[in-house]
Parts: sequence; structure tokens; C-alpha cells
Amino acid sequence: MTASALPVAIVTGGNSGIGLETVKLLAADHQVYAIGRNQQTLQALEQVTNVIPVALDITDFAAVAAFIATLERIDALVHSAAISILSTTFSATPELWQQHLNINVIAPAELTRLTLPALRASQGKVVFINSGSGTLALAGHVIYSSSKFALTALAHALRSEESEHGVRVATVAPGPTDTPMNQASRARAGNHAPINPQEYLDATSVARAVRFIVDSPEDTQIADIVIRPRRDKAKR
Repeated sequence: MTASALPVAIVTGGNSGIGLETVKLLAADHQVYAIGRNQQTLQALEQVTNVIPVALDITDFAAVAAFIATLERIDALVHSAAISILSTTFSATPELWQQHLNINVIAPAELTRLTLPALRASQGKVVFINSGSGTLALAGHVIYSSSKFALTALAHALRSEESEHGVRVATVAPGPTDTPMNQASRARAGNHAPINPQEYLDATSVARAVRFIVDSPEDTQIADIVIRPRRDKAKR
């Protein structure tokens, strides 16, 4: 691909929810590659200035490697793609465990590994969109929480490993957020009640935290940002 005059950002899950709002904010002054699997929502991004939609399954590691090989520069990598299906330990299946770990942990780890040479060259930033479930596991969220706990460990280890190379690593951990993933999870659980905006974050509010990290000055290392809804119902 032709080298961009703008800083280059990659956002997974870039066609929905927090990822989509992050793409829009970064596109103000970045060339953004928005990765997603939904062709219809990706097509809508073709009209957004400085955004290149990329139809890609992040668990297809050969395809991911081929895509990364086309980029000459990477300044920011934002991991927003995730899956969340409610399950108890008793009802969980090995297939469901593997699906969550593949998308929520292994895919971010492999994409990060593949982009590290470019990120080291630019002394860029990696941002993991985690969750309050990455520090507090609730009943019925065992698989999702476990995957997010693992993502927390990945971010912490990566930060230590890459410090000497100038790559900065941050985690944004939002509480309940009004996103298509959350809405689908609620629907599968039989919860069709309207979302109370005081009890759920807006996806744009979380994206602004990502933008804050990307804009942070060179002498800072922002490690963890936790965002909770104004009316926080979590039992902590």
C-alpha cells in the first residue's frame, strides 16, 4: 500500500460499537484501517475521510499476516473486537471457551506480535479495550470474564516487554456500554428492557478515552483507564 502522510492506526472491531466510534475520532488526523467482518457496515465506512475498511477475520492468522505485510507504517493499534456470550461454568462448552479465547485473547496477541516491528519503529501505542469484567468476574460471565482477565495479563506483560523499545501499552476498561454486542448479549439472556443511559456508557465516551491515550505526550505512559457509568451498579 502507498505510504500515508498521516499517522497510521489499525482498529479491530472498527465497524461497530466502541471500535466504530474510535475509528471516527482517529480519522480526524490519522489514516485508519478499520477491520471488521460485516461487509454492510464496512461499506458505510468507505465514505468516511481517511478511513480504509478492511474485511478480515482476525482469527485467520495467515490473512492477518498478509494484511500487515502491506503496511509500511503503524503508529497506533487499537484492539476493540470481542465476543461476549453469557454462560455459567456448568453450561459452558469447550467450543464456547475456545471461541472467546480465540477472539478476545489469542487474536489480539498475534496481531500485536505481527505489528511490533512497525510499532517499535514509530514508538507507537497499543490500546486494549478491556472491560470491568477483566477485574471483577460475575455469575454468568465466566468465559467472557476469564478472557478479559487474560487480556489484562497480556497488556501488563507487553508493557514491561516493550518499554525498552519505546512502545506504550494502555488498557481502557469500560463498565456496561450501549453497544450492539451488549444489546445482543442482553437479548440472548431474555432482557429486552430499554437501556437506562445513566447505567450504561455511550460508546463515544469510551472512544474518547482511546483518543486521549493516542494524544498523550511523549513523556507519559498511560497504563490503565477505568470508565464507569454515572450510576454504577457494580458490586465492588
